[in-house]
Amino acid sequence: MHDVAWARELARELLEEPLPRRWRHSIGVAAKAESVSSVVGQDADVLVCSAWLHDIGYSPDLAVTGFHPLDGARYLRDVVGAGELLCRLVAHHSCACIEAGNRGLGEELAAEFAPVEGILTDALTFADMTTSPDGAPVEVDTRLAEIFARYGDGHLVAESMKEARPRIEQAERAVRAALAG
Repeated sequence: MHDVAWARELARELLEEPLPRRWRHSIGVAAKAESVSSVVGQDADVLVCSAWLHDIGYSPDLAVTGFHPLDGARYLRDVVGAGELLCRLVAHHSCACIEAGNRGLGEELAAEFAPVEGILTDALTFADMTTSPDGAPVEVDTRLAEIFARYGDGHLVAESMKEARPRIEQAERAVRAALAG
């Protein structure tokens, strides 16, 4: 059992004051995850917990490698003692393996946290990639355009997201199809 109230409070403690915009994004991602949680059945709570916690690695208190999915997942595993599935979801959210590879951290990420396949990871990607940096619902194309504009052509993050785009779009289609029944 994953405690959503605990996840929300931990994310708030790590993000609200130092990174208020990232905190607003996390609130929106969690709300979106909650709204689609029926598609993951018994994993609904871990989906919502991972949505709350997916960006905690941006916290100045946690940043070690500068790659927030890995820093957040390590904190959850090593400091908090969170469950393996939750740590794996945070480590791999929104196609993080692509950026990890581009940063030279791909093998390290994969060795420490096995990817999660299927609708559960699709639902987390959907929640993240349909939520603006300020927490508002947006379309995937709008979210990706914002990321490309924020980082600029040639930036590692922008290039990684361009590479991830087909997987992100597939995740969106999978979640929408599951919601449609």
